[in-house]
Amino acid sequence: MNISLTPKLETLVRNKVKSGLYNNASEVIREALRVLDQRDRYEKLKSEVAKGFQQIERGETVPYNMRAAKKAARAGLKSGRRLKSVVTA
Repeated sequence: MNISLTPKLETLVRNKVKSGLYNNASEVIREALRVLDQRDRYEKLKSEVAKGFQQIERGETVPYNMRAAKKAARAGLKSGRRLKSVVTA
């Protein structure tokens, strides 16, 4: 894969390598892509949290059954299966 960078970004990558924090340009680009991915996941999470607060404000909540959650968690640990949500809408 080949990528093209603006002169400004090329300088940034070179400076990161010169700083000693990275061994080569590929490491800089990989780190940048990891950060981009984290930002995307953060934005998605932020959006989901905002939707949750909007549901709370509209009164669209259901009680959480801690006893059922603990029971499901224990059963899941014993069987090795993944947990299913005990919160229902």
